[in-house]
Amino acid sequence: MSFEWVPLVIIAIGLVLLGVGGWVLMSRQWFAQWLTGSAGMLLVAMAAYLGFLAVNLYQYEELSPGKPLATLSFRETGPQEYIATLGYRDGSTRDYPLKGDLWHMDVRILQWRGFFALLGSRPGFQLEELRGRYLSLEDERSREPVAHRLHEPGIGMDIWQRSYGGRGMMLAAGRSSVRFLPMADGAIFEVAMTPAGLVGRPLNGIAEDALARWD
Repeated sequence: MSFEWVPLVIIAIGLVLLGVGGWVLMSRQWFAQWLTGSAGMLLVAMAAYLGFLAVNLYQYEELSPGKPLATLSFRETGPQEYIATLGYRDGSTRDYPLKGDLWHMDVRILQWRGFFALLGSRPGFQLEELRGRYLSLEDERSREPVAHRLHEPGIGMDIWQRSYGGRGMMLAAGRSSVRFLPMADGAIFEVAMTPAGLVGRPLNGIAEDALARWD
């Protein structure tokens, strides 16, 4: 099952629970009984939770093997100052000012557990943070670092935070990071997931030369 279908299944389950819960609460012969009323309220609460869960899942994209997560290109604006242009899968771009000599990116990962894991549902990802870093330890300590949050705040809850550290029943949350790589004027990198983890691959000669000097 593809990642995009999972929220639709969750919404369908939530609607069923909402309907059953509403019927229990509105039924006069059962409403007077505290236990049944509590069960109805529980079903409605579960339906609301699943609704928030499904809405928040739409902030994530399917993590497909071999498919790039994003691209990153750099334009130098001054000594150790760059504009990083982040290219998303949908073709949109956004500029982020960075300072330093190196760049680094964190990505949030969601893995399915239980029922959806048995169905073979693929994991999802969300870009989390982009930051710069100085090579010199003195510069790193004395100059203010620049970091940008890439992920959108959760609606009603942060499903990644709630699932991180093995706390989620349906989801297991983790994080993967691109190691610090050099920034250079005109360099273009591709962010991709490999069996060894998240990597930044050079897409042009400038990026390859910067990596060769860095390594």
